[in-house]
Amino acid sequence: MKRTIFLLATLLLCLSAFCQPNFLKRLQKGKHQHIVVYGTSLSSGGNGRAWMDVVKARIAEEYGDNLVHYTLAGKGGMWSVWGVKNFEDSVIAKKPDAVFIEFGMNDAFKEYGTSVALAKLNLEYMIDRVRLYSDSCDIFLQVMNMPIGKSAAFRPDLSAYYAMYREVARQKKVMLIDHYTNWQNILDQGEEVFRQYVPDGLHPNKKGGEEVIAPEIIEFLNLNVTDK
Repeated sequence: MKRTIFLLATLLLCLSAFCQPNFLKRLQKGKHQHIVVYGTSLSSGGNGRAWMDVVKARIAEEYGDNLVHYTLAGKGGMWSVWGVKNFEDSVIAKKPDAVFIEFGMNDAFKEYGTSVALAKLNLEYMIDRVRLYSDSCDIFLQVMNMPIGKSAAFRPDLSAYYAMYREVARQKKVMLIDHYTNWQNILDQGEEVFRQYVPDGLHPNKKGGEEVIAPEIIEFLNLNVTDK
């Protein structure tokens, strides 16, 4: 029910403010665009490439391969405190046209001692800093998968951090790509099925990136249907 309400709110916001992300509008005009992906190990290294390569390929199919490129600027094991400290060099200095942000998974890591309130302040800082850099730079917040097993035990309040991301997206009027329901649907089929996509109980593998994360982003960007 909550997801339905948010999707309706997002649709109304889209109709009133930015029916199409700015970077896609610029691609339509033949302008080169740079996407910066910032977050934890879920969107860094091979894990990030697993879904961003698919997203980039679909964007390139629609607008041309030489117009879009991306940088994975996050780091495994990091959280929003690190994100704020490194934001200038890791994000702003790269002159992005669109930024994807996710730190909820590691902000919820109990040993880091990052409260939901502090995580929210950090997230709001990053959003405000992008807007100060450029009010036409698209901002996408991401709610990722749930962990299971030991990884879940280390993050007992993860749902509160993910709820905060949804709240900030509404308050700050930024775009939210919420993968949680898709992952829940897979987990509902049983742990054995879930581990086909998330073998270690925390990090989606190439199959998870290509078949779960990337399609949601492509659908959100309305790139799942082509006129070609």
